[in-house]
Amino acid sequence: MSQYHVLIPSAGRGTRMQSTLPKQYLSLLGEPLLRHVIQRFESCEQIVSITIVIAEDDLDWQPSLLNGCQKTQVISCGGATRAESVLNGLKALRDRVQPADWMLVHDAARPGIDQKMLQRLMDAVGTSDTGGILALPLADTLKRADHQGGITETIPREHLWQAQTPQMFRYVDLHNALHTYLSRHPTDEAQAMEWMGKQPQLVLGSLKNMKVTYPDDLQMVAALMQSTLK
Repeated sequence: MSQYHVLIPSAGRGTRMQSTLPKQYLSLLGEPLLRHVIQRFESCEQIVSITIVIAEDDLDWQPSLLNGCQKTQVISCGGATRAESVLNGLKALRDRVQPADWMLVHDAARPGIDQKMLQRLMDAVGTSDTGGILALPLADTLKRADHQGGITETIPREHLWQAQTPQMFRYVDLHNALHTYLSRHPTDEAQAMEWMGKQPQLVLGSLKNMKVTYPDDLQMVAALMQSTLK
């Protein structure tokens, strides 16, 4: 029976946060962002292992982030890009997972993931071989701009979705896709799978699962997370 493993690429610096501290270590509701993410997966019974990929020169990692954790390990093999970090992590896990096991790749800066979203993803994707991702249908009209900031085109939002994570694929399929297309710099795992001819499934995510990218995002995520605890 296939098992579920989580891989968290955490080697980025998050320069758009305008902070000297990488965003995955910034404080949110009294704990680092990454600690919230770890706890969500630690509490999911179906998850058997969690691997965090950090940069070799990461001086901000604190072993206390794993206090009380039973499933989580950290490895220092992060690459120059997200895709490279994920592929390096997959290679490091080669002897610990089976080819048909599921890998759930999740952003270190998405602390709002919860059990309902995880269960929805696993239920929707777990019986297929195409894999899938959490995502949200676009609610706003999209505009394409020129280099001066002028509108050049209005893009219909029908059938357009905003990708989130986790992105869930069979170990062997994801490894092969990233290995084959690493030089094309896929922006997420689903894109590499698309280039392999797969059609990953879109599974409804949540606004609470937004990625912390800019300084104001911390307050937004904190409010969304607190609202669900009341």
